[in-house]
Amino acid sequence: MSVSTAAVDQSICAPLPVLGADVTVPLVTGGDVTYAALDYAASAPALKRVWDDVAAYAPYYGSVHRGAGYLSQLSTDLFENSRETVAEFLGCRAEDQVVFTRSTTDSLNLLAAALPADCQVFVFETEHHASLLPWRDARVTYLDAPRTPDQAVATLERALAAREPHGPALVCVTGASNVTGELWPVKELAAAAHAHGARIVLDAAQLAPHHPVDITELDVDWVAFSGHKLYAPFGSGVLAGRADWLVDAEPYLAGGGASRKVARRTDGGVDVEWHTTPARHEAGSPNVIGVYSIAAACKALTEAGFDRLVAREQQLVTRVREGLADVPEVKVLSLFGDDAPRVGVISFVVEGWNSSHFAAALSAEYGIGVRDGLFCAHPLVRTLLGSEPQEPGECGAPEAAPGERSLNAIRVSFGAGTPDEHIERFLGAVRELVSKGARWSYRTEEGRCVPDRGAAQV
Repeated sequence: MSVSTAAVDQSICAPLPVLGADVTVPLVTGGDVTYAALDYAASAPALKRVWDDVAAYAPYYGSVHRGAGYLSQLSTDLFENSRETVAEFLGCRAEDQVVFTRSTTDSLNLLAAALPADCQVFVFETEHHASLLPWRDARVTYLDAPRTPDQAVATLERALAAREPHGPALVCVTGASNVTGELWPVKELAAAAHAHGARIVLDAAQLAPHHPVDITELDVDWVAFSGHKLYAPFGSGVLAGRADWLVDAEPYLAGGGASRKVARRTDGGVDVEWHTTPARHEAGSPNVIGVYSIAAACKALTEAGFDRLVAREQQLVTRVREGLADVPEVKVLSLFGDDAPRVGVISFVVEGWNSSHFAAALSAEYGIGVRDGLFCAHPLVRTLLGSEPQEPGECGAPEAAPGERSLNAIRVSFGAGTPDEHIERFLGAVRELVSKGARWSYRTEEGRCVPDRGAAQV
């Protein structure tokens, strides 16, 4: 694999301090318990370092760019220095641009809007919807789910070799699956793309919080990721990479900040000269707090030692997988097999259980937050489950009979802020639920599966 797990002899660090580590939540069975946040793949908690850095800056918050006041100049410097920090974190090339967006989804939609005319896009059906759906206005070739990394590379090579005509082409691929946590052969896919005259964008939403991402080393053309998955939940994202397609495209948003000069014509129209810098696609007042929080997270992860963070996370991954393997009723979902390198994202089903019911019981009876459903990766999860999706709001539907396929899945995810105790509590809760069953019945309420407090305790 091009992105490998840390060596087993790396020194192990303690969990990084995160906000919410001491928050308690009520249990339906009575009393309170410290909340175990195990839904990092959706949104990771804020690093305390990020929160402290943002709080220290907040009194100095001001407008960004063109302001003459001291706070405006300070905020502008902070904003642009954050761009440099992110570029360094990603190993950007000297000519690359770092554009600040709202999220990974926003970043990939920006790139989709910047595609050259008649560009053909190649994307595996295994992608998150953020990287599966933005290309609908282009000529899209959807590739079947591969079952090995080598098969992924071979599938892409065949598709690229067969494309006609040989115009501009883009490959979109995830770095780490948001369903299975498995790492994809990014460097090999990039080499295949470039060998056939195509470019490649890496969806690093699930990779960047767990592994170093180096644009130069991986030889990808663009990288997209979100702050809220990188312990910086203040509404910003990043698209970093080659400038030419971005500079040649019309601005993603038309408005203030994207234009260098605007003038009325004699015929009553308007002439616009757009920026050629990242500002071209950053119209409107920048989210300086969100941008600075991403930079703070990049610094915190780098200073903590990414290799040590990876090594500790791999210990947690091993513990979870071994613990789930000890429960015969649990089936862990995998595309590439048990030996595939992966990050702290694991999805599974439990024989005889409705997945939404199981996840709700983990929350209500044990104070553990996980996720259930299709994880905005419907084609992939359906492939892994071999079933059609459950209709929304069916958490109270009859449980699957033993041996039947589950309709949805359960996902547990963790990272740099996860303490060992939360992993052990999760595994203990899984064993107890499987052996004894839930202590409460559950029903649908506004699309959520919740304890039915009007029903008798089970």
